Amino acid sequence: MENLFSYGTLQQESVQLETFGRKLQGTKDTLVGYQLATVKISDPEVVRASGKEYHPILQYTGNSSDEVGGTVFELTFVEIQQSDGYEVDEYKRVSAQLKSGLSAWIYTAAG
Repeated sequence: MENLFSYGTLQQESVQLETFGRKLQGTKDTLVGYQLATVKISDPEVVRASGKEYHPILQYTGNSSDEVGGTVFELTFVEIQQSDGYEVDEYKRVSAQLKSGLSAWIYTAAG
């Protein structure tokens, strides 16, 4: 199993059902050294699934006082690939350590 830290639309039940075919169970955690910004989504399927044209996006600051709260989900490798398919080109998946000490995949700004 793989850990995925979600701070945005992947926490929505409707997005989980559409992306993974199931509702995910997760635990709250925090990502340190990042802050949230907003990105306009142009992919109509992602907008339809989330119901939102603007999504949050992580930006790395390296500042220990910057924190983003979210949820850690355990996903299979196939589900990680499905989440890659949901995320648009403005995001890239990288590994990060969470405040709890867990290592998890995160989607951060690609630029």
